[in-house]
Amino acid sequence: MHKIEFMATFEDLNLGKFLDNALVDLGYTTPTPIQEEAFPAILSGKDMVGIAQTGTGKTFAYLLPLLRELKFSRQLNPRILILVPTRELVVQVVEAIEKLTAYMNIRVAGVYGGVNMNTHAALVGEGQDIIVATPGRLYDLTISRMLSLKSVQKLVIDEVDVMLDLGFRFQLMNIFDLLPEKRQNIMFSATMTTDVDELITDFFLLPEKISVAASGTPLENIEQTRYEVENFYTKINLVTQLLRDKQTFSKVVIFSPNKKKADILFERLEEEFLGQCAVIHSNKTQNYRLRAIENFDSGKNRILVASDIIARGLDFDELSHVISIDVPEYPENYIHRMGRTGRAEKEGKSILFSTPKEADFVEAIENLMQKKITLLENPEDLKLDSQLLPEERTVIRERNNPTKVDLDDRGEAFHEKKEKNKKQNLGGSYRRELAKKYKKPKTRGDKNANKKKKRRR
Repeated sequence: MHKIEFMATFEDLNLGKFLDNALVDLGYTTPTPIQEEAFPAILSGKDMVGIAQTGTGKTFAYLLPLLRELKFSRQLNPRILILVPTRELVVQVVEAIEKLTAYMNIRVAGVYGGVNMNTHAALVGEGQDIIVATPGRLYDLTISRMLSLKSVQKLVIDEVDVMLDLGFRFQLMNIFDLLPEKRQNIMFSATMTTDVDELITDFFLLPEKISVAASGTPLENIEQTRYEVENFYTKINLVTQLLRDKQTFSKVVIFSPNKKKADILFERLEEEFLGQCAVIHSNKTQNYRLRAIENFDSGKNRILVASDIIARGLDFDELSHVISIDVPEYPENYIHRMGRTGRAEKEGKSILFSTPKEADFVEAIENLMQKKITLLENPEDLKLDSQLLPEERTVIRERNNPTKVDLDDRGEAFHEKKEKNKKQNLGGSYRRELAKKYKKPKTRGDKNANKKKKRRR
């Protein structure tokens, strides 16, 4: 593992006047630990794997050394390829590059799903030095011969654990086949999983591994608290009550486990805080999601409801709180949610809402962090809601018929059959009665009777 003495400022990294000027404009003077340690490792040209928590400055950790070495060129094909898991992260990495190259002549383009592929084909056809992409769209462009990867010298895979969780392994394998064998591989991940380790073993050559914090270690500058309530709708009542304090809860991201709960939460909050809320999840269009993020980041909205699927792609300044409306099944996801606040060593606050049924998940999080989350008492005037989600209801099933549906769970669309459709299937005897009534031949279709008839002949 690479170890160096911590440097005082970015000037000690010898980035060059163009990058130095850009960092001064951005107000950055001191590199974070991951930026200090990754810089010489990436400059060496060897493969590198960086394990660092969300919010520790991973993006600048790989951008600064790559941009320092990137020389002006007129060639059309990209020399640096950066793969990220979500559309939002593509946009943010492109913005970071544009800010850092304000005094440089560097071409960069971001490509992702949800946009007409011809638009992206025209964009990459203009000639780019750096391509930032989601794996799916990049693979589509390459197999359609709209983009060539033959000149790629540096490959960066950011948030690789999320990428594998989202099922991008197939696209990654195919993209690796299209890249030149001689290249530098750079990978960043918040957690080291079995899938990540297998990817490193298969495609990296003696990589240098850098870790600035153990997986699951909480950021010390984030205050963590928890409320325990009975059900989801009571959680909504509690979060609504907290958010009425606009001065304290000035800029809040609320994480929901899925799209359905995110929409329910958004609709309830929008009723109380009209025009102050936004929601983003994978069912929303790309334009809607980008507009919601822009409005929230600019302060037009102070509340953003988000699903877990894009938890890693969000990067906001000056968040007052991150609220988890549920306890994630995988404790690492709580770390990633919490990491949206307390960025760049600033103070942050994380609030977790749990029910008694989620106690095991809370314990798993605390075991991973090796730290207890402070449990707060609920407000005395908290309104308890008896409404339950389907998964919160207790379903009593027959011992020998576990698939029988509870009559109360049949939904509004259920209706009783009409009288004419309530006939019972009486089996063979019913058919025989009809045969007698309509005097159909006794031997028709009766194999045994037909055999007897043949014998008589």
